[in-house]
Amino acid sequence: MTPAPLSEAFLSASRILQRIWCNGLTSVFPYLPLRGFCDVPPKTQKMVRVLNVAEKNDAAKNIAEILSRGHLTRREGFSKYNKIYEFDHNLNGNNVKMVMTSVSGHLLNYAFSGAYKKWEGCNPLDLFSAPVFKVCPEDSEPIKRTLEREARSASKLIIWTDCDREGENIGFEIIQVCQAVKPSLQVQRAKFSEITFRSIQRALETLTRPDENLNNAVNVRSELDLRIGAAFTRFQTLRLKKIFPETLADTILSYGSCQFPTLGFIIERFKAIENFIPEQFWKLKVTHNRDDIVTEFTWQRKRLFHKRACEALFDVCQENPEACITKVTTKPKSKWRPQPLDTVELEKLGSRKLRMNVKEVMKVAEKLYTNGFISYPRTETNIFPQELELAPLVEMQTADPNWGGFAAGVLERGPNPRQGKKTDQAHPPIHPTKYTSSLSGAEKAVYDLVVRHFLACLSDDARGMETVVDMVMAGEGFHANGLVILERNYLEVYPYENWSGKVIAHYEQGQTFQPTTLEMVSGETSAPPYLTEADLIALMEKHGIGTDATHAEHIEKIKQRNYAGLENNHFLPGKIGLGLVEGYDDMGFQMSKPNLRAELESDLKEICEGTKDPQDVLRQQIEQYRSIFEEAMPQALKIDAAMGKYLEEMPQALPQDVTIPDMPQFINVCKCPACGSDMVLRERQTGGFFISCQGFPHCRVAVWFPSDVKGVTVLQDTCTQCCGSPKKLEFKLRPNTYVWSLRNPCITCIGGCDEELYDLLQFKSLKNCLPPNTGGQVRSGAVGEPRLDNTRGRPVHSRGRSGHGTGEGRQWPDNGGGRPGPGSGGGRPGPGGGGGRPGPGSGGGRPGPGSGRGRPGPGRGRSRTSGCADINNYFTNLPPSTNSQQRTNSDSLRGSWPNSTSSQSQASGTSRGTSSFNSTQRSSGYGSSWSTSGSSRHMDQENKIVCSCNKEAILLTARNGPNTGRPFYRCADFQNSCNLFLWADDDNSMRRERDKDTGRGRNQTVQSSSRATRPMQSNGDEEVLCQCGNPAKRLTVVKDTPNKGRQFYICSKDRGQECRFFQWADEPSSDSDRRQGGTAEGNWNGGRMSSSGWSEEKRGVKRGHTQSQQSSTKRKCGLCGGFGHDRRNCPQKES
Repeated sequence: MTPAPLSEAFLSASRILQRIWCNGLTSVFPYLPLRGFCDVPPKTQKMVRVLNVAEKNDAAKNIAEILSRGHLTRREGFSKYNKIYEFDHNLNGNNVKMVMTSVSGHLLNYAFSGAYKKWEGCNPLDLFSAPVFKVCPEDSEPIKRTLEREARSASKLIIWTDCDREGENIGFEIIQVCQAVKPSLQVQRAKFSEITFRSIQRALETLTRPDENLNNAVNVRSELDLRIGAAFTRFQTLRLKKIFPETLADTILSYGSCQFPTLGFIIERFKAIENFIPEQFWKLKVTHNRDDIVTEFTWQRKRLFHKRACEALFDVCQENPEACITKVTTKPKSKWRPQPLDTVELEKLGSRKLRMNVKEVMKVAEKLYTNGFISYPRTETNIFPQELELAPLVEMQTADPNWGGFAAGVLERGPNPRQGKKTDQAHPPIHPTKYTSSLSGAEKAVYDLVVRHFLACLSDDARGMETVVDMVMAGEGFHANGLVILERNYLEVYPYENWSGKVIAHYEQGQTFQPTTLEMVSGETSAPPYLTEADLIALMEKHGIGTDATHAEHIEKIKQRNYAGLENNHFLPGKIGLGLVEGYDDMGFQMSKPNLRAELESDLKEICEGTKDPQDVLRQQIEQYRSIFEEAMPQALKIDAAMGKYLEEMPQALPQDVTIPDMPQFINVCKCPACGSDMVLRERQTGGFFISCQGFPHCRVAVWFPSDVKGVTVLQDTCTQCCGSPKKLEFKLRPNTYVWSLRNPCITCIGGCDEELYDLLQFKSLKNCLPPNTGGQVRSGAVGEPRLDNTRGRPVHSRGRSGHGTGEGRQWPDNGGGRPGPGSGGGRPGPGGGGGRPGPGSGGGRPGPGSGRGRPGPGRGRSRTSGCADINNYFTNLPPSTNSQQRTNSDSLRGSWPNSTSSQSQASGTSRGTSSFNSTQRSSGYGSSWSTSGSSRHMDQENKIVCSCNKEAILLTARNGPNTGRPFYRCADFQNSCNLFLWADDDNSMRRERDKDTGRGRNQTVQSSSRATRPMQSNGDEEVLCQCGNPAKRLTVVKDTPNKGRQFYICSKDRGQECRFFQWADEPSSDSDRRQGGTAEGNWNGGRMSSSGWSEEKRGVKRGHTQSQQSSTKRKCGLCGGFGHDRRNCPQKES
């Protein structure tokens, strides 16, 4: 190789190493300048995005303009009212991309689900315990979508909502929505009281964590308001609109724990005025005219309500009319300047001085706040914090022509605020933050009020000199007061208060004079005035009803409901309000008094301070109002009477046992384990019964009962062994559908303590109807409702991978049924836990991972003792027997697979996964399983279709003709002249075919023996054998029939495999009858005992025909000539 190629190769390798090394440096030091050293440009870091969310769009806009110094871009979100503002900012020394958007108040609200949402979907009493959820209203969905989209690309979330209880709760709602799409999102809280540059910058530099205590307090209050308000509102509205259809047919009579006390103040004052009786009084009046100044002396007694006593004193004064000055006192007098402005004072001043509606005052104040003109208007604080610099705020107002000079004087003397005593530790008092002269109308009026109040509280008190002159005449004392104003001070800028002087003549101690006039005047006491909005707010604050942020809302609500109204700026109650309050008062409840709500408000403050558990407060308040509601329901007639008195309408009569008309009478069975709602008994429109959750469709837990259950009654007794103590149910069964020995009706619960009985009745217990994760979201499918297997059209309750099974079988040393083996259920030797061939399966039968009947699967079997009750308790007079006889009885209750051998046994369990058995392709190993739990195993037995050639039928679908798409069954060997045909959706034909398959319509062979009896039993009775040659069961008739209490013998085999043997125990039978396993053919003829206790002919056998004659004749279709079906079920039939 020549030197030139070597040098070129070396240069190429060095360039590659140089590029690799430079890439490594730029990854570690992204800002290291490597230009000129390597030709690889440094990588640029992606700027971190920070999502900022304010409570309103105006606040978001103003905050973004302050932080960006006006350099921002705006884009649209999903909500046209909530814009998105983007700008670059340096946050804690890092350059970030700030994304500012907003919500519009609360993003999520508490709500009921399912039947609880409907006014007539449940009893209002159930709302006190019904589950509630936080949901996003439809009008807030665009805002929610915007937050979700922006949160996905953000690394941090900063909450800029108002710094009060409601604002904190809104902040947590924003956090919930954003972290739902990005759990790793970091959250911080900005604390501010005004939208100014200094305040916003300080908030960004001192970010904190959101206060969960404030959030919990609002959640407790919101949930209580929903439960209490919804329960009483539905009760009042649904009842009274039926009682007074002409007046209240379309009226909603709402109730609120703050509404009613607020209404109670108005009605209390109204009744005080209505019941007021004026009383006449008399008093003495003395005047003295000196130096053209008339001085009026006031009687020390003020007034007397006894005319003769006053006349006597008057006569004494007339007899000795000389007056003597006993004392002259001169002292300084001050009129105090106002304290710093809080929300309640703003509302009262706006109502009294500005003549504005309280709600309008707060609406205007919030607008001024979002525009940056005043501080946060919802505050309980009337103390200026020491860190708040007042001089710059005063200096802003010196440019105004109306109060600029006064502000300059305050600035010259130095701000001297008169501090109050209240603070919420969140916001300072309301004060101006920016000067403006461009406002008009209501905004100008409210802004002027805030500025003048602010300057007044920083000024000095008004000062004057007061003179008090005491005078005695005929032993009766009188006095006169004079006032001289020396310095007006704050009154110069505060026109909302007035202080006028009063001039009196000059008097000296010991001076005497004759009064100009002496007279006795009369008058009457007057009733108190009606309440104004300011008076009402003062009472609400005094008694703790609502907060400063909610006073206006409660007042507005009672006006909207026509419970009260304003007339000449005074409140008067309406007829509906009077009737409701008086009705509850007649019941003995203090619903219109402030005690209950004041107690709650006190508890909420303690929750905010972290000294009380919110769940304890919630539980206590719910129980308190629930007890009131329960006591009010039986006394509803008192509300009817009170309403009728004021509405002047005769109440319509309702049935005595009906408190709320048109209310569904659902009976609660238990609480839903998935969501906590009530599980109630319902009846299907097509017939049949089921128990479903009241939370549907949010929760779809349900227990479906088979159609053979004729009736279900909910008893008051509860099951003490099942979780949640569900009520017991009494099932009334259709005759001849279950084994004769089963009690009818039978009593059990649905909690899961009687799995054996559930298998027999063919329904799943409640615990087997729950979704996979009861603590999470409930799946959308109907939980617990039997669904159809795609291949067989039969109910399948669970599928899947291996799980624990419950194997059963005859007793062997290794607890396995059949031959000895390590399995714990029936089966041949092997690791399986159920009957079947060797393998890891837990149930007998074909291979699969399921833990039911099947061949070997990987599950493990367990003994079947899951029920807490003895299954024999559900049957009538089972005779005492040995262990083998008890096992025979137990096996007869569970049923068995057709054509199964005695060595095979049953296994049940719970399987997981999704594998299923296909009728046309049977897999092995871990591919599939036959069944799962005991209930589905029994249902699989019932739905199994076997044709006359003893082969399992297959499910097909019609592809043409009028029955296209309709499923039907045919024999798998139909090409070799087997004519089985059944429509899969024809219950009657399927039931007949199953009956035929299990032996009910098949010829039974009678066993013959030289001796068909067994040795004598211990009680001296001879053991009776059935037609199968097995010992018969001895039972007792329990129904009210002529044969009640009479004992009889029947076959001891499982349902569907038993022979038609029947014999009365008290009737002697001949040896030939016993050898044939029953009574004479002419008497029994293969019949069975009916539900009434009398025998009837066997179903499926025509009169005059024997079983062999009947079974040898094949039914032929009259339409197509085929066998195995009739004209009605013919596939060629034109539907």
